[in-house]
Amino acid sequence: MQLWKGRFKKELSKTTNDFNSSISFDSRMYREDIEGSIAHATMLGRCGIIKASEAGHIVQGLKEILEDIESGKLQFDMEAEDIHTFIEGELTARIGDDGKRLHTSRSRNDQVAVDTKLYLKKEVVNVREMLEELVKVIAKKAQLYSSTVMPGYTHLQRAQPITFGHHLLAYAEMFLRDISRLDDCLKRMDEMPLGSCALAGTTYPINREITKELLGFDRITNNSLDGVSDRDYCIEFASALSIIMVHLSRFSEEIIMWCSWEFKFIELDDAFSTGSSIMPQKKNPDIAELVRGKSGRVFGDTMTLLTVMKGIALAYNKDMQEDKEAIFDAVDTVKMCLTAFTPMLDTMRVIPENMRKAAAGGFINATDVADWLTKNGVPFRDAYKATGELVARCIELGTDLESLPLEEYKQVCDVFTDDVYNAISLEYCVSQRTAFGGPAPENVREQAEKIIDKDLKL
Repeated sequence: MQLWKGRFKKELSKTTNDFNSSISFDSRMYREDIEGSIAHATMLGRCGIIKASEAGHIVQGLKEILEDIESGKLQFDMEAEDIHTFIEGELTARIGDDGKRLHTSRSRNDQVAVDTKLYLKKEVVNVREMLEELVKVIAKKAQLYSSTVMPGYTHLQRAQPITFGHHLLAYAEMFLRDISRLDDCLKRMDEMPLGSCALAGTTYPINREITKELLGFDRITNNSLDGVSDRDYCIEFASALSIIMVHLSRFSEEIIMWCSWEFKFIELDDAFSTGSSIMPQKKNPDIAELVRGKSGRVFGDTMTLLTVMKGIALAYNKDMQEDKEAIFDAVDTVKMCLTAFTPMLDTMRVIPENMRKAAAGGFINATDVADWLTKNGVPFRDAYKATGELVARCIELGTDLESLPLEEYKQVCDVFTDDVYNAISLEYCVSQRTAFGGPAPENVREQAEKIIDKDLKL
């Protein structure tokens, strides 16, 4: 069945029909399509555009179709052009001519737009809830390891001492921004396009406020052309999903490094690792690697949406059918990654002694030596130069700043006293970084507690 068949004398070829069809992927919006149609029929009845009895007949028929689909009694006809055609055809087959009245003052253009928005509004909330769970897991782990000293890195070189809890909270901040982006995306998405019709609205005395209220939208689209041709909400959601994947991928990269023998900061639970078909000793971080790899897939979905929309004149064009596979895949991929990533993180075993050992190397307390000199009256640039000379001397002697004799310190700068050794203790270095946002253990515990107690709900 083609809703547009009246103009044409020839049957559509099977090849063309298959190419044109979208039911293979838009059938997942069956509930939203039925919800939209129920609201539309209800509005038509209330406005007197169709009889109240006809509207009631349509609504009851649609509810029965929904029930039959969800029970498995009714299967999708994959020969149908799309989910909208399938449901309208099924409705007409069940209730007769009243079913043919459903599409009064509506086009598939505004129908598909409202279906997609209804579907994606739910998915924004679903992804958001999964991020909330991940953030809480991160915060609880950060609280647990608020005093665990580890090296902080720049350029993947050991730089300054921090705590593992502080490092974890950096990712919590990223995911909190992701939640904020999803909230903003949802606000802009919450406009109802139904009533825009094909592109120019309708001459029927419809009431879009009724439909808006029935479907739970915040407001109505202002322009009928924009109402059917806008896919910004798909692009914005995909962009937010891409940034989520950037953060998951960065986190995965660190987990992959941390569980290698070169670092051995953590060990992943057996439930989230795999082995080798030939090397019996291997324990591979495949989940983290897959998450890292799937980021490119979501980026590609975002680029697909941008490319589809970049050259389309107003209003609707068939190119826009390509929006669904891209945004559906992006949503599915992110949800799948979060489903695996969160419990992997929650169950990983942290090895604090290895983190502390790594922090002891690499002269990551060198800045604290320079700061000690500065606090004792030496200009920072002179203090910086003197500390660099001390590091070079440590390398020559095969030792570290904590073990370097005081005489060596004094040869470089006679301001040094025994007090410098207390100042460059790694635990002391971390504990003194109490400025807001710093890695001092009490800061980490306080920030983690705020996240744990924070109401992240919409």
